[in-house]
Amino acid sequence: MSLKVAIQGISGAFHEEAAAKYYKTEHIDIVPCKTFSELIEKVETGKADTGIMAIENTIAGSILPNYDLIRESNLLISGEIYLRIIQNLIAKADVKLSEIKEVISHPMAIYQCSNFFQKYPEIKLIESFDTALSVKETAENSINYKAAIASSYAAKRYKLKIIAESIENNKLNYTRFFEIKKESSLNESAINKASVNFSLSHKTGSLASVLSVFAFYDINLQKIQSYPVIGTPGRYSFYIDIIFDDYERYKQSLNAVTPLTTNFYILGEYKSADKSFNKIHKS
Repeated sequence: MSLKVAIQGISGAFHEEAAAKYYKTEHIDIVPCKTFSELIEKVETGKADTGIMAIENTIAGSILPNYDLIRESNLLISGEIYLRIIQNLIAKADVKLSEIKEVISHPMAIYQCSNFFQKYPEIKLIESFDTALSVKETAENSINYKAAIASSYAAKRYKLKIIAESIENNKLNYTRFFEIKKESSLNESAINKASVNFSLSHKTGSLASVLSVFAFYDINLQKIQSYPVIGTPGRYSFYIDIIFDDYERYKQSLNAVTPLTTNFYILGEYKSADKSFNKIHKS
């Protein structure tokens, strides 16, 4: 039985590429979702076995609403993967770059490739809902002067040609994705990272007290993100990613930190992912 994986977007999206890379196979059944909320719902109701959800990007930053969706759900973060975001200009096989008059893609993808298109001011840039959907529409369109910006994975999915490779401005752009499940099957010996959430009152030293506890137990804070709690002036919520070598000391640190906070949640315990970037796939 194949694994059913919920993703935001359609086949060919960066989410599907991340899923294929995470599970080390393309033989997975993708459950496409229009929104991240729908992705959560598909996994919670068993319509998908697991989900792959974007959580941060080096250009756009953290997707805080997705952290909230996970915290408010019955799901756990069970893994992570980093995907190098490589944007390509994609069109039908017989189309040349000089013939292109319109390019369609997601606004962020267009923004990420702005330097490339400065050299082609005659090309009209059109915003769409999704990069993969843009490629699908290009494949189905009878007009040959249109092209799309998307991944090589999408080009392969819809049997189109990459006519300009790796046109993104930032060659070190990556997106981090979470694997989310109802429960994790990892052994404690395999776990070296966790994502937690808690609230603190805006008092002098409150955050410093928490950080000092983590430092005492040799817990490395890889990321800390704060935002005000809506409707509660003077109170802030924090999403923190922590890395550790000793699972027992990690658990001891949580026991010491919890009394200093309110609404403490463990969003997931998992294995830290390799941050190395995937290579450009040739079409």
